[in-house]
Amino acid sequence: MKVLIVTYYWPPAGGPGVQRWLKFVKYLRYYGVEPVVFTAKNPVYPLTDVTLEKDIPEGTEIIKCRITEPNAILSKFKKSNVQNSMGFLNPNPSLFEKLLLYIRANFFIPDARMFWVKPSVRKLERYLEENKVDALITTGPPYSVHLIGWHLKKRLAIKWIADFRDPWTSVDYFHLLPLSQKAIKKHHYLENLVVRDADSVLMVSNHAKQKYKDKASLIDVITNGYDEDNDFVKEDTVIDSKFTLTYIGMMSSERNPKVLWEVLSEISENDSNFRDDFVLRFIGKIDDTVSKSLKESNIKNIEKIGYVPHNDAKRFQRKSQVLLIVVNDYPSAKEMIPGKTFEYLQARRPILGIAPTEGDLADIIRETKSGEVFSYHANKRKLRSYILKLYKCYKNEGIDMLTEDISQFHRKKLTEKLVTFIHKTIKN
Repeated sequence: MKVLIVTYYWPPAGGPGVQRWLKFVKYLRYYGVEPVVFTAKNPVYPLTDVTLEKDIPEGTEIIKCRITEPNAILSKFKKSNVQNSMGFLNPNPSLFEKLLLYIRANFFIPDARMFWVKPSVRKLERYLEENKVDALITTGPPYSVHLIGWHLKKRLAIKWIADFRDPWTSVDYFHLLPLSQKAIKKHHYLENLVVRDADSVLMVSNHAKQKYKDKASLIDVITNGYDEDNDFVKEDTVIDSKFTLTYIGMMSSERNPKVLWEVLSEISENDSNFRDDFVLRFIGKIDDTVSKSLKESNIKNIEKIGYVPHNDAKRFQRKSQVLLIVVNDYPSAKEMIPGKTFEYLQARRPILGIAPTEGDLADIIRETKSGEVFSYHANKRKLRSYILKLYKCYKNEGIDMLTEDISQFHRKKLTEKLVTFIHKTIKN
């Protein structure tokens, strides 16, 4: 069997967007499926990580097509500290930046990669006329990628799977965009078009699936996951001597758990031992509004480290005393499971989550007995109690490694599930 995977994010892209299909491609051959990857020739990636290239199986056919990106031009006019990703919006934009964002939101629909659709369809149509492929898979965001799939489906009647790494109109930044009613209507129209006309749809969470289940002909959930640690030497992990609480990833203005900062500050003020032992560590970019909140909280020991290669991030996960995960505070947050969740589980360190307590992330953390989840409006007493419980373990016998079975989230196991879904789609 051969599948054609259309993805904008591909090594040397860094960050979470590239991981899902890079890992599927890594394992597809184990189950008798040959992947062909179609990606951009000259993309503009917010983050790069060349170390991920070694996960691409030898001999994988990779087709590339040039892309014209307004982002490449618009980014030259932005302040240097503003991330190119839509998910990291500047909370205090200048008038000029507001104008650029308005143009981007209302004239580049579904996103700024829309100009990649036509040349990609032309190139892939020629390829598919000369090469037999059993199924086409598109993965978004960017959601323009799904329009490539839609056009090819109409022209060639190929079996098409639309994979939503994030839901379209309920993605965490959608409500932040200065969208006109006409633009909102168009987004919903295109979203429904893709879900309706795809032969099958993949989602990464159960709550996200609920939104699409009545529109899709075939739909299932395959979460993200973790992979083996073969990339680095299996040295014995030395756990931090300090009581470290580590957050890995971008901390945007919509991901600012002030209740946690307040509780940590209060504990530090009342307990000098805790204050001396505690370190709040960030691996990745931090929005200015979050930095301001941290400064106002008077938490003393804060360690800020920028973006690091993926393997280094995993090392920080394994040696931290406690891992912090935060979901954006937005209307559809129940649907969100950050990709890092599964590598946190793999690290076997306890997790402190700030997210909806009835969402998919909370369900996974409860089922794996890997930590506790608190809402943005959490009861401070309960949050304080959990932190002090972990601190007490740290001071006494040390925090135990987690032991629950998490093998269902291994990338190879998830790929097996994907292959079953591909077969089902083809037969449907």
